[in-house]
Amino acid sequence: MNAPSVQVIPVVDEGLGNSSYVVDLGDGAALMVDPPRDLRGVRAATQRHGLRIRFAADTHLHADFLSGAVQLAHDDGAQVLASAAGRREFPHRGLVDGEQVGLGGLVLAALATPGHTNEHLSFLLLDDGVPRGVFTGGSLIVGSAARTDLLGADRAEELARAQYGSLRRLATLPAQTAVWPTHGAGSFCSAPPGAQRTSTIGRELTSNPLLQVPDADAFIDALIGSLGSYPPYFRRLAEHNRRGPGVLSADAGPLAPLPVPEVGRLQADGALVIDVRPVPHWAAAHIPAALSIPLRPQFATWLGWLVPADATLVIVRDTDQDAEEVFWQAVKIGYERLAGELAGGMDAWTAAGRPTARTELVGADRMEDRAVLDVRQHPEFLGGHLPGARHVELGALEAAADRVPDVPTVVMCGHGERAAGAASLLERAGHRDLAVLVDGADGWSRASGRELETGA
Repeated sequence: MNAPSVQVIPVVDEGLGNSSYVVDLGDGAALMVDPPRDLRGVRAATQRHGLRIRFAADTHLHADFLSGAVQLAHDDGAQVLASAAGRREFPHRGLVDGEQVGLGGLVLAALATPGHTNEHLSFLLLDDGVPRGVFTGGSLIVGSAARTDLLGADRAEELARAQYGSLRRLATLPAQTAVWPTHGAGSFCSAPPGAQRTSTIGRELTSNPLLQVPDADAFIDALIGSLGSYPPYFRRLAEHNRRGPGVLSADAGPLAPLPVPEVGRLQADGALVIDVRPVPHWAAAHIPAALSIPLRPQFATWLGWLVPADATLVIVRDTDQDAEEVFWQAVKIGYERLAGELAGGMDAWTAAGRPTARTELVGADRMEDRAVLDVRQHPEFLGGHLPGARHVELGALEAAADRVPDVPTVVMCGHGERAAGAASLLERAGHRDLAVLVDGADGWSRASGRELETGA
């Protein structure tokens, strides 16, 4: 897809569903587009190719992760490039529509493409005047476009109308122009996309449904009608990025070991215990009132969805889980009040005679006549659910906990991780007699021989 004279190296965050890009400028220098605060993947890519970041460009004020541009300016002396309309409060070169930046043999041209945000820029990469690719950020994405409701539902239609114009502008580029979006499969910033992360203008013209609609009104209906819920931390990170994330020290990362009495004191003072162990380990024994968020690629999303921004956090993990991964997933979305981790894990807690709680795990054959609570996303529930199941998305459950009947209940999701989080939230709210279904809806259907219900 890339022209031979331009090497573009994607760095993908599978958990957030986003891509950043390192562009080899041909002289040992590199351009970084939409860098994340967690620069581990970026550093691995630049070291592998012998590159140093000279420019760091942000397409927009990101809502789903903190930008690494300020860190790259501090560590590498990179010049930060971003929209002048974003009014960022840290040193950067503010760009306006049509402005060009020389990158040695290449040129980066700013294209105003508002919609996903009102200050959004796309960056067209030119090689000897020829468009090689365009970094579309949250405008044109593979098979769709990014959501337009992050500045509030009252502005969603206005921004969707702007998004319509932005996509049509991008569609006038040569058909062979590569499309390098930030948001992709798995990103809550996106309207439902395809699985591919990059494309071309020509391919999108023939395959993207939003480029087939007849007019702006049809576009608005199609885009806004496809939007689901998103984590509440999206409402604050754009402003955090506008002010500029703090620079992290070179030795940032380790979680401080906390002895059992200190963990007990912190919890009594209001700290949240986050249990990142696999669901079976949490279910067998956990600290009462601990919140289960298993460590996996989606950890950051659910941390940001379920945990208040100002909470002090204590981590409980297994010894074979990566403490550094916990740290970086937290700080990349702005969670820095990490008091530390339980030294010795749950073995130390139980050895000290501290109280524990447990949650039953059940298969489809052991659900008996208990109520069923399905905590998947709305489209998942509509696609097929257990007959009679109550539905509350996990992200909305804490606010709805007092409306969920406190009766024997099996909590379910797709594979058990979200259900464990839901059960732990309900336990914190005082619910008892809860169990987690280890099979998803399809597993229940196979085991029971019964059909799933569809629709609302």
